[in-house]
Amino acid sequence: SLLRDQNATTGYLGSSMYHHGFAMLALAEAYGTVDERDFQAAGEKKTRSIGQGLELAVRLAVTSQKKNGQGGWRYSPDANDADTSVSGAILVGLLAARNAGIEVPDEVIDKAIKYYVAMTSDSGSVAYAGGFGGGFGESLARSSIATLVYAIAKRKDLPEFKATINYLTNQLEADPQNTGYAEYTLYYQSQALFQGDVDAWEKWSKLLVRRLKNAQSPDGSFRSQFGPTIGTSMSLLSLALQYRFLPIYER
Repeated sequence: SLLRDQNATTGYLGSSMYHHGFAMLALAEAYGTVDERDFQAAGEKKTRSIGQGLELAVRLAVTSQKKNGQGGWRYSPDANDADTSVSGAILVGLLAARNAGIEVPDEVIDKAIKYYVAMTSDSGSVAYAGGFGGGFGESLARSSIATLVYAIAKRKDLPEFKATINYLTNQLEADPQNTGYAEYTLYYQSQALFQGDVDAWEKWSKLLVRRLKNAQSPDGSFRSQFGPTIGTSMSLLSLALQYRFLPIYER
């Protein structure tokens, strides 16, 4: 479905760079693990391979960043401003693609990390948008995104990584329901803590399991402000670190 819907010329996945980032991550995780011999249904029109689709998706992300004066990404591939939320979706997708063996230029990663450094305060809070250093505010989600990209880009030596991981470990018992975008926060917080401080993640994960058990509906779903599909998907992804099935979850 992802490959069928991908723009065959530009490589764009979906109608937003948010969609593009998460779809690129999905393709990167599938690449090398899916047997494509049985990929096509009988009589179905042949689509590009996962590798071809992933290379196209990476090319669009790289081209989009070249147009962006801040070194990140926003909702449109032609945007000239950036925010740390959309940029996180794209950068994690690019890092997953690189881990899968797709060529991603070092300068693309360096430029994106420089953007995150500029958006990270000494306290570990991370700005959303509004130019370098603008719009700082408390957000577990944004500090988690920054922690994650620093970690999987192998930049744990940066003082900004130390600031963001400290910010997270000092708030292990914070209830994400009080932060807004709760399931989205859990999704990134789980990965950030696992990559940044596995001991802290183990403590946090026990709390997470208890919270989700209490929040689960009788039919197995999890409610969210965006409906049960998003709530259930994000909640399950926040638990996925327990099993380390996907390459992006490796440490």
